[in-house]
Amino acid sequence: MRRLLVVATSACLVTVGTGAVSAQPAYPPNFPSDQNQIPQLPSEPQIYDMLPIPSPDQDAWYNDPPNLADYNPGDIVRSREVQTRILGIPFPVYTKQLLFRSNDVHDNPIVTATTVIVPGIPWQGSARPVVSFQEAIDSTDSACNPSHTLQVGTMKESTLVAGWLAQGFAINIPDFDGKFNTFNTFDEGKMVLDSLRAMKNDPALGFADSGIALYGFSGGGSGSIRAAELRETYAPDVRLLGTAFGGTPGDLVAIANYGSAREPGVTGTSNFTMWLGFASLAREYPEVFKPEEFLTPEGQGLLADMQHRCYATIAAEGVYRPISEYFLPGKSINSSPEVLKVLEDNSLGKHIPDTPLLWWHGDWDELIPPSTVLPTVQSYWDRGADLRFYTDPIPEHLTNAVVGWAPAVAWTSAVLRGLPPGPRFKADFQPLPPGFPGS
Repeated sequence: MRRLLVVATSACLVTVGTGAVSAQPAYPPNFPSDQNQIPQLPSEPQIYDMLPIPSPDQDAWYNDPPNLADYNPGDIVRSREVQTRILGIPFPVYTKQLLFRSNDVHDNPIVTATTVIVPGIPWQGSARPVVSFQEAIDSTDSACNPSHTLQVGTMKESTLVAGWLAQGFAINIPDFDGKFNTFNTFDEGKMVLDSLRAMKNDPALGFADSGIALYGFSGGGSGSIRAAELRETYAPDVRLLGTAFGGTPGDLVAIANYGSAREPGVTGTSNFTMWLGFASLAREYPEVFKPEEFLTPEGQGLLADMQHRCYATIAAEGVYRPISEYFLPGKSINSSPEVLKVLEDNSLGKHIPDTPLLWWHGDWDELIPPSTVLPTVQSYWDRGADLRFYTDPIPEHLTNAVVGWAPAVAWTSAVLRGLPPGPRFKADFQPLPPGFPGS
């Protein structure tokens, strides 16, 4: 009965808004009875096709210029004014989008976009401070990027920016996974920093001398801390006053092994993270992450279906479906030195940020367990990072996003107003016993 209910509910999801959607031939027709039973869902681009605003892959504004290599990182390619919406309702703020040049993880030139939002509240006495808000994009299609979702009103974290807008701060929201949506690599940090350069380079915005704070949780935390790590060497011209972030992995090898295995109870929801990670890394490192060399035909079908989706439907398809059970015989994360090198190269701690940090994590985070984070925290601490770290004694990943948001707003607001960031501290409590699922 329970299985029938899940399948019936999923069938309703498939038909809402887009009409019936039949599964692709390569998509597995059925799954083992002990796995997630959700069938193929409609993709976000199918839904966005019904809206009057074109998705980025259909919008020529996002196109590369013919002479992209002639631009410097942070140079503006083109700009436009747009309307910000929340749940489809126009929001009364000034919004400008900038398409700018950045670099991918291999230092090849790329373009991506950022959205700059300015409230009508006057700011006097200094340049208006800016919060760069990195949303947890965690998706494989450009229609999921905030430059698009802010226009159609579906950006999932849009209400969180109100805590800063109400104080008169401007908000920078970059598409820091790029238009090809690669993530968990250091090009995220480059795109964040270059979005801030682009914002400063627009004289009409008036942010050339603004102090900047970074904020992000989970995937947004990944982009934020990577930018903080790279600022000193990649973009010393960016005046960064502090970074508040949480819920993001430090060691990608550890999180890959955790997310690939079958986990009990709620921790099994973590399985979707490795489908998402494989889909992304295969774009940035196609010579290493080859689906045909790692995955069974069923696994390749699942991965192919996840190539153009936002995080929600990828999560729905990937929970309780360990990618390790779709590896070919003899294959695993640890069987490939090339895969391990990519994961190690893109783990945090390669550079120590030279600006203040506020970092938090849940004592029990079912998606990103503390064991994948605390060793990196310790490394930061031992190497002298200007760090304030604490663990929340609260379960569940998204709950920690909400709980950590208020202290992050307070702290970033203080440093943007010129107050000191406070003393260093490291309060990493570990109340769970060894071996507890998700510990």
